[in-house]
Amino acid sequence: MKKKITIIGINYFPEDTAIGLYTSQLAEYLNLSNIDVTVITGFPYYPAWRIHEKYRSKKRFLEENINGIRVLRYKQYVPKKPTFIKRILHLLDFSLGTLFNIFKVKKTDVILCVVPFIGSVFLGKILSKLKGAKLWVHIQDFEFDAVSDSNLIENKTNSNFIFKALFRVEKKLLKSADFLSTISTSMILKLKNKVNTETNNKKLLPNWVDANFIKPDNYKTHQFLSSTKFKILYSGNIGEKQDWNFFIDFVKKLEPIKDIEIIVVGNGSKRIWLEENLLDFDNIYFYSPVDYSELSNLLCSADLHVLFQKNNVIDTVMPSKILAMMSSEKPSLITGNLKSEVSSIIKESKAGKYFETYNINEVVDFVIELKDNKNLQVEYGGNAREFVKNNFSKTKILNQFKEVFFKLAE
Repeated sequence: MKKKITIIGINYFPEDTAIGLYTSQLAEYLNLSNIDVTVITGFPYYPAWRIHEKYRSKKRFLEENINGIRVLRYKQYVPKKPTFIKRILHLLDFSLGTLFNIFKVKKTDVILCVVPFIGSVFLGKILSKLKGAKLWVHIQDFEFDAVSDSNLIENKTNSNFIFKALFRVEKKLLKSADFLSTISTSMILKLKNKVNTETNNKKLLPNWVDANFIKPDNYKTHQFLSSTKFKILYSGNIGEKQDWNFFIDFVKKLEPIKDIEIIVVGNGSKRIWLEENLLDFDNIYFYSPVDYSELSNLLCSADLHVLFQKNNVIDTVMPSKILAMMSSEKPSLITGNLKSEVSSIIKESKAGKYFETYNINEVVDFVIELKDNKNLQVEYGGNAREFVKNNFSKTKILNQFKEVFFKLAE
């Protein structure tokens, strides 16, 4: 008889970026491994913060069968401008609808809750009690830390008591799990500090990259990056966690160099603001997100990938886009806190350069050096792809997820 898993998380297919992509690929892998998979999720909305067009006319509760997987959805409130308060309402509404959906699960051996957000753990705990199942929490992002570190709220002093309460709730929910996993070694350490325990129910299960999908040796130049100039690409969410003020300075500094262009492909809560601040510059171009099928061509067509993180966001999140960037066999330029896990990865892999966010002149000097040195581009790019192939193989990591599941389901 098949073992059964129920996955609870707000992001799922057809979202094909970030957490939605990873949760979808995990669910499908487990399904192909002779495991009965049910997914309880929301309506697709990320990264545009707008429910996908094909789902807008659907009823509030929807059941689908996607590639053999039962998918139970609730049409959650999605704010056009996701402020702190509106994000809370967004998550509370999803929790309410999902509470009804968990009662549609007749039997399950393991419940896997994908964080963010922490409310899914509360729902998973209810279901685990009802069905006598094991509760597994997988953390993609420490959401409360990320909100606090990213200055998503204007008056932190008045909200400190709110965060203290949220962190207490988070700790209690995490301690209630039978198994905990997260995506980087620094996040494992943060997790241990949060739950104050040294038990062996924690595991590093990083995000992965399908090196066979990203094909630097076999790609077509993407239409967004078809010029003969040195092409700098940012592809991903245009949200609060990146340092867009630094990015604006970066664009301004590079404008006098006429054989460099900057391409931004993505969507998110800061996109309109960013475009408005860069209207007068002709060295930057904005495009909407591409389909997942175009990702290899897009990433491999760039000469340099960039990611500018805020200096105070250290280990609340491990940006998944880095693995795809590195897999494209092109160098990366990343800024942020030198103590972050991303800094360690870039230095260990020799896949490019990592700078603190205030070093704008050093960053620009590196871009110019790289533009003029094709051999250096090839060296950094080769190092990058080799590192992710050896350390973040899709098959290897998904097998580890499967092993955890069967151990819990015994």
